[in-house]
Amino acid sequence: MSDTIRLDIDDGVATITIDRPEHRNGVNLAMVTEIYDTVLALAARSDLRVVVLTGAGDRFFCPGADLDGSRRSDDSPAAQMPDLRYMQTAVVLHEMPAVTIAAINGSCAGAGLGWAAGCDLRVASSTAMFATAFLDIGVAGDMGLPWSLSRIVGPAKARELFFLQGKFSATEALEMGLVSAVHAPDEFRSEVAAVVDRLRNASPDALMALKANFVAAERLSFGDFVALESERHVALVTGPSFQAGIARFIANREAR
Repeated sequence: MSDTIRLDIDDGVATITIDRPEHRNGVNLAMVTEIYDTVLALAARSDLRVVVLTGAGDRFFCPGADLDGSRRSDDSPAAQMPDLRYMQTAVVLHEMPAVTIAAINGSCAGAGLGWAAGCDLRVASSTAMFATAFLDIGVAGDMGLPWSLSRIVGPAKARELFFLQGKFSATEALEMGLVSAVHAPDEFRSEVAAVVDRLRNASPDALMALKANFVAAERLSFGDFVALESERHVALVTGPSFQAGIARFIANREAR
C-alpha cells in the first residue's frame, strides 16, 4: 500500500497515479521512495507493454516538491532528502522495457517535469502549465532534467527554459516539442486511452524491441547500433508473430 500514489494494472498496462490532491500532488519524501520502488518493480515485469504516469484530479499532474509541507516539517533539509538511488525514477521510466507515457493532466514542474521528461511520450491537457523555476528556489534541477530536456527540445531551448523562462503553457510545450499532443480537458483521458490502446494492440515483441533500440541508440556508435538493430530485426522477422502481424496489417489496410 502507498500513501502517495495509486497503481492499477490491467491487460498489459500499468497506470501510476500521483495521489496527493490535498497537497496539489506535491512531492514529499514518501512519494520519492514509493514512486521509485513502484517503477523499479514494473520494469522487472515481462507482461507489461505500457506504463502511464498521471496525476489525480484535473488540476495538478505534479508541480514538484511540496514546499508547504517542507516548511511544516520539523526535520532539517538534510533529513528530508531521500537516499540518492531514489532519484533515479526518471532513468527507470526512460529505460524500462515498457513504453512509458506521461499523461499530464495539470500543473507540471520540478520532479514532476523530470519524471515526465523521462517518459517516452508526453500528452497534455490544454489546462496544463509547466515551469522550470529551479533557480527561483535555489537549486539546479533534479530528476535528470538538464539531460532529458536537452534531448527533447534541444540544448539551446533547454538552457533558455532553465536560465530565463518561468511558466509556459501546454500550447508552448507542444510548439517546442515537449509534448506530442494537447487535448481539451473533457477529451484528455479518452485521448490518452486511445494512445494506450494503439500501443497495447501492437506486437509485444516488436514494441519492446523498438523501445530497446531507442535506449541503445543513446549509448552506441552508429555502426554498433545498426549491428544490434539488425540482430533484433532478424529475430523478429523469423519469429512466430511476424506473419500474424503482416496478416493483421493487410486486413486493416483492406478495411479502410
